[in-house]
Amino acid sequence: MRRTHRIAASGTLAIVLSLPLVLPAASAQAATPAPAVTTAARDVQLTLPRPTGPHAVGRSTLDLVDTHRPDPWVPAAGPRRLMVSVFYPARPHTGAPATYMSTEEAALLLQRRAPGAGIPPATLSGTRSWARTGARPAPGRFPLVVLSPGFTLPRTTLTGLAEDLASRGYVVALVNHTYEDSGTTFPDGSTLTCAICGGNLPPGGWVAVNESRATDVSFVIDQLTSRHSPWPYHRTIDRNRIGMAGHSVGGSAAASAMAVDRRVRAGVDMDGTFDVVPPAAGVGERPFLLLGTESAHAPGKDTSWDQAWADLGGWKRWLTVAGADHFNFNDLPALASQLGLPLPGETIAPERAAAITRAYVGAFFDLQLKGIPQPLLDNPSRAYPEVTFQHP
Repeated sequence: MRRTHRIAASGTLAIVLSLPLVLPAASAQAATPAPAVTTAARDVQLTLPRPTGPHAVGRSTLDLVDTHRPDPWVPAAGPRRLMVSVFYPARPHTGAPATYMSTEEAALLLQRRAPGAGIPPATLSGTRSWARTGARPAPGRFPLVVLSPGFTLPRTTLTGLAEDLASRGYVVALVNHTYEDSGTTFPDGSTLTCAICGGNLPPGGWVAVNESRATDVSFVIDQLTSRHSPWPYHRTIDRNRIGMAGHSVGGSAAASAMAVDRRVRAGVDMDGTFDVVPPAAGVGERPFLLLGTESAHAPGKDTSWDQAWADLGGWKRWLTVAGADHFNFNDLPALASQLGLPLPGETIAPERAAAITRAYVGAFFDLQLKGIPQPLLDNPSRAYPEVTFQHP
């Protein structure tokens, strides 16, 4: 069975965007060095797609410490420590442009995903995004959506989706899961790298990763919705409307988080094999969206999705995207394309895949957390013929 949150594509940069192949025994295969980019490509100003909603977007960055929980992967490090980017609807023309990632984070991501490609870290870290730091929040109260990235990938790889949701009227908590990504820079200047990558999965394997992420998510929700929240705009969050989406293992973890935290009312798995069996245990009647590649997640391609579909008891949709690769649900293919490095095997334009992801994830949360009817979810191929509504 194809484990989509840890399968490797072949090796051009972008691939960036691909994860090293992790075999069932948890051994790892090194990524093939990517071809070097041209001098002209190095000078490209990388840019994320413009958000589609009516709101400007603000961004805060939080360093959260769970003093009641030792770090599960590096106990000697002390309490579990998480970096969280919080995107929110903002007043226009306030704040300053937000950086995409630190130069050190970019260097580590390129070292892991694009060795030999010749991309300066500053090219990636200087990606133009649309959020602004220090922006004043827009008036009102908004649903909260938590986003969890793929394994070994920093949280910033879901920035485009986070910005789009915030522009549509959501507070979005984009969570890094410390020691599970290529590198995350903390406010003290330290950059923590991956402790459980490259075949170093802990006892309990992928189930343990899911369980840890679910605990991370509950802690982040606690922090953001508390009366004594460290986020100054926490009163803009409607604590009764919370959802979660994730890519790859982050998508699997959405179901795990729902199983342990009833506050999470709706979930989305973007192309992630479910690690916990039965995959939908604990989700119950709450709505869930399966959004994946046609090549790996049509019925019969990933048995964990077939089982999840049978187990889900509430509103549900199973959508597949023709021509998409596993990584088309995050930022990296679109950025690689701007450098002239398309994803091998990808037959859909990265910008088109990004638009599809934003449209269906946004429509799902608009329906489930805001109660706004969404014809797109009743006839998915009407706007995007690449999308198939699966009826196994």
